[in-house]
Amino acid sequence: MPPDPKPSRWLYRKSAAAFRWLHIYLSMLSFASLMFFALTGITLNHPTWLGGSVQNVIDQSGQLPTQLLAGEVDELEIAETLRAEHRLKGRVKEFETDDYECMLVFKSPGYAADVFIDRETGNYSLTVTSSNAVAIMNDLHKGRDSGPAWSLLIDGSAILMAIMSLSGFGLLFYLKKRRAAGVLTALAGTIAVLAVWILGVA
Repeated sequence: MPPDPKPSRWLYRKSAAAFRWLHIYLSMLSFASLMFFALTGITLNHPTWLGGSVQNVIDQSGQLPTQLLAGEVDELEIAETLRAEHRLKGRVKEFETDDYECMLVFKSPGYAADVFIDRETGNYSLTVTSSNAVAIMNDLHKGRDSGPAWSLLIDGSAILMAIMSLSGFGLLFYLKKRRAAGVLTALAGTIAVLAVWILGVA
């Protein structure tokens, strides 16, 4: 019967296996979000490359029943009436009211609809600004007008990427032949980032 391995050897093998498992499965779990944020980082940095800065603007007008605008306005009813009438998208980001006018803004990634309503006549003007898929993805990258669920996804993705990077770095210390070169490569990458920041950013 072979002798039991030494505790330190057993711990070394178990921890190495744990690092490999963690790194592999975190990589797979975060693969889609990593690719998404990596590619949209490029399109965000260069919004004109794929037409991400192009906007389509449409102006419309209409009239609301004046009883909706008398006294204390029902913001939800006005917003949903306009949404149904013009198939507006997104959340109501702003709704402001004074004695003469109501102003509300619908927003979602790559999309905005601004409405100005005359409270006396019910007449309103609507401007819808929409962008292409690249602009939508750029806004998703920034979490702009994307809602709390997407905000949580951004946070979760960032945490996964940080743990994945740390697990990869930890795994390096179990690869004796590549340990020194790997640490030097990580150090070179860190110095490069700091150098660009210090020397290239005004």
